Amino acid sequence: MQTNMGFTTGLMEIRSVSVGVVAIKSVSTGLYLAMSKKGTLFGSVKYSPNCKFKERIEENGYNTYSSLRWKHGGRQMFVSLNGRGKPRRGHKARRRHPSTHFLPMLPS
Repeated sequence: MQTNMGFTTGLMEIRSVSVGVVAIKSVSTGLYLAMSKKGTLFGSVKYSPNCKFKERIEENGYNTYSSLRWKHGGRQMFVSLNGRGKPRRGHKARRRHPSTHFLPMLPS
């Protein structure tokens, strides 16, 4: 079962699945962040291969997340948000673009 991401802000929990691979889950809704073959982000009730993302720590200290399962024309598809906080399609974003950079926070 899948649903669209209906929240604009929220606390996300990042869990390590294997070395360099993470699953991202919303604390408030319990949905896993997932990416479709077309690069669309959505919330998934169940954990699946679409929910696996490669985590990379960039030189500037921010993290980027790309789909482990899907690529577009041989290029990685990244989790990305536009200026209003809405998800962008994965193939529209590049690793160096600021819209793909996220700063994880440790729980206090």
